[in-house]
Amino acid sequence: MVKNILITGGAGYIGSHIAEILLKKNKKIFLIDNLSTGHRKLINKKAKFFKLDIHNKDKVKKIIETYQIDSIIHLAAHLIIGEGQKKPKKYFKNNVLGTQKILEACKRTTVKNFIFSSTAAIYKEGQYKVSEGSQIKPKTVYGKTKIKAETLIKKFSKKNKINYGILRYFNIAGSSPSGKIGLVNKKSDHLFKNFSIELMKKKPKLNIYGTDYKTKDGSCIRDFIHVSDIAEIHYLVLEKINKLNTSKILNCGYNKGTSVMEVAKEFKRQSSKKVEIVYANKRKDDLIKIIASNNKLKRFVKWRPKFNNLTKIVKSCIVWEKKIR
Repeated sequence: MVKNILITGGAGYIGSHIAEILLKKNKKIFLIDNLSTGHRKLINKKAKFFKLDIHNKDKVKKIIETYQIDSIIHLAAHLIIGEGQKKPKKYFKNNVLGTQKILEACKRTTVKNFIFSSTAAIYKEGQYKVSEGSQIKPKTVYGKTKIKAETLIKKFSKKNKINYGILRYFNIAGSSPSGKIGLVNKKSDHLFKNFSIELMKKKPKLNIYGTDYKTKDGSCIRDFIHVSDIAEIHYLVLEKINKLNTSKILNCGYNKGTSVMEVAKEFKRQSSKKVEIVYANKRKDDLIKIIASNNKLKRFVKWRPKFNNLTKIVKSCIVWEKKIR
């Protein structure tokens, strides 16, 4: 049974939601975060927190040994697409070398399971519905660092006999139904966050980048998944790989496409203000359409989403944004 779990990036958006779920399952949770993008307000008081950089291998190893950590959920990463294109060395150092340091800290310890946050950005452009076996050809620096990290994990697992769960996230959105945690960072690639921030202004403007894509309404299509469903997936996959003593690579999405235009219209509908939708030029690194095939995930853990509803996802974002103003 999984008991003691260490989460890197535990004071971040996704990490805080995973901690919330795992604590409800009576797990002992330990968080590492250097707070460069994480926030103290997201740290669950029931978890033990260490302000620490993932590159400090010796201190990470000491935490593992002291608290008999059996599982690691590795989330700490740089993830802003545009920044990664401009600062590839920074992204390689954190996302690849940082992962290597965490793996090295696991050597000859009690760690049996390793969950890694990967991304749909590793897949080749033009594959609209992707399975785990779809062609890998990342377009961005961020995607390239994630596939390099995946390779490190698979090699480490084979040599050191540690189970891994590589979870390839699609587009995460929303905030916890508890209302206690959500996305704080204003500097973000998150569409829902940016729209939420705009709705707090007197004259909100929601930007749509590109309106002539070959899609149902001309805007990009994404597979948006609620952050609480992502958190639940981590729990289910961790328990299953531990029980079966196995490893898996799994897509994490709803197997459903929602256009950026549909998202903008839902934000507009839920606002009492006069919201303007602004049509802007296409962005260089935007994919036209990408949707997850989640059949493998559903078969492996018998997962069923609880928050697969655009209206609820948007509402949770707006409620959270109002709270932190």
